[in-house]
Amino acid sequence: MNMNKFDQAVAKQLVTMDRLLTLQLEMEKIQERQKQSIGNNEGCSQLQEEIKKKKEELQKIQLEFETQTEDAIRSYQLMGSI
Repeated sequence: MNMNKFDQAVAKQLVTMDRLLTLQLEMEKIQERQKQSIGNNEGCSQLQEEIKKKKEELQKIQLEFETQTEDAIRSYQLMGSI
């Protein structure tokens, strides 16, 4: 039973890690577009807003991952106490 909870916690972490990696890749692409659009003020401000939103999303996902890590640790510790 506890092994199942641990497996579920780790599976959630893998999904979240995939989301983190995808978001980081998106941010890198936006930052590259920002470098290319220097001199185009309107384009730069739109890209800056997009980067800001992605950073906020990244922060939320990182917090979610931390919570999932704590859950996985607790599940693992419960397995050892049985």
